[in-house]
Amino acid sequence: MQAYKLKAKIDNSGNLVINEPINLSPGEVEVIILQPVAAPENITETQPQTPKHQHLPAVKSLTELLATAPPVPPDFDPDVAKWEYLKEKHNL
Repeated sequence: MQAYKLKAKIDNSGNLVINEPINLSPGEVEVIILQPVAAPENITETQPQTPKHQHLPAVKSLTELLATAPPVPPDFDPDVAKWEYLKEKHNL
């Protein structure tokens, strides 16, 4: 399917009006309409601003989490662990 981008308008009766010539062969087409969204007009300077960053309380610090984590075996290989995980995930 070929895509074309054209400017058009919706008239008062709800009809799609394309004011550009279209050099296409006759037949059915699929139309996708993208309508621009206007910025809200009711926003004023006096409305409270929402914070950009919301700080959530930490459950535990990283130091606390590492202190309670089980020890890593000396023969642990991260690449082997990744491969085992991927094999299980993708049924290999």
